[in-house]
Amino acid sequence: MKNIFRELKGTLIITSVLTLLPLFAGLLLWNVLPDVLVTHWGIDNQPNGYMSKEAAVFGLPFFMLAMQYLCTFLVFLEKKNRENLKNIRMVLWIVPVISILCGAVTYAYACGVMLNVGFIITAAVGLIFAAVGFYLPKFKQNSTVGVRLPWTLNSEENWEKTHRLAGRTWIAGGLLMTAASPLANIWVMIGILLVMIMIPLLYSFWYSKQENKI
Repeated sequence: MKNIFRELKGTLIITSVLTLLPLFAGLLLWNVLPDVLVTHWGIDNQPNGYMSKEAAVFGLPFFMLAMQYLCTFLVFLEKKNRENLKNIRMVLWIVPVISILCGAVTYAYACGVMLNVGFIITAAVGLIFAAVGFYLPKFKQNSTVGVRLPWTLNSEENWEKTHRLAGRTWIAGGLLMTAASPLANIWVMIGILLVMIMIPLLYSFWYSKQENKI
């Protein structure tokens, strides 16, 4: 256990600092930020969520840091994940990316930079999905991260084949989502996401049926 913590210590420190980066940026911008900041937008780019400056600068980064540790803890509970640290390392990098992206968009908008927030967020989400897709085939069978279905958990071969297909599907779907982000159309994004989810799910179910015939 100590060896695992030692191997992850550097990554955990770096990702924790990056998760809190918006806090340091907010302190530097404190005097130019308004008392109330927009922190959420609809896909039509219209603000629909607000926070006080204090809550946005201090509260959001620490909330993201709490999510970082919670996700890491939940993944770490799985013994198979501890045997394959790639699962944990991938999870460690997701929250910092989201935290930095949200902080950058929030502060830029508060400082008067007019942004197409719908485009930025959907493009970034697509790239995150593509990055996750790159890692999916590397996931070893576990009950925490990946395509966790009864038939993938009962068959290592099903797990491996499903995750190879899921990886390719998520890379293609993520890149397609990024390419379609200028449309800022929620239904297009939902449609792409549903396809990304259903293809691996249906394939793994079909493969389990083939295995049972043998």
